[in-house]
Amino acid sequence: MSDKMRWRYGDTNPVLAAVDADTVIEIGDLVYQETDDARPAAMQADQGSKAANQELFAGKFLGVAMQRSRAGETAPIRVATTGVFEFDCPSTAFELGDPVGVDENAAGDALLNQQVAKVAAPKYAIGRDAKRQPAAATVLIDIRSTVMTGGVEGSSYSAP
Repeated sequence: MSDKMRWRYGDTNPVLAAVDADTVIEIGDLVYQETDDARPAAMQADQGSKAANQELFAGKFLGVAMQRSRAGETAPIRVATTGVFEFDCPSTAFELGDPVGVDENAAGDALLNQQVAKVAAPKYAIGRDAKRQPAAATVLIDIRSTVMTGGVEGSSYSAP
């Protein structure tokens, strides 16, 4: 997917994250931290199920890439750790506060860099729905970096 600025509003609380030379990151990619480097969602090793993939990613969630990194580049990139972002999603109803996680490809063997889905519990989430939508192809989510803010799971709120 090509660069797409997904930020809509709110404080982004950006950090500068290191990137390995062989890692390609686009603006708008959901990124996680692996040891000391940012990586896009699709680089995470498959865990055998969508839930396992989402849970692992949520635990390492760094944020949304605000800068790109091409192959061969090693300069750190700016990553938003909070804020409200608009992402593509499978068409479904979203209520305020619904937990939202990264989505998986149709083959079920890799996460998608720039698509999210409603999830069953906060342990799979990278954010919460920020706008009620009865049927949506895109969703506004209030992201919470696990690495920088403790993520969504620690929240005392649980969607009905």
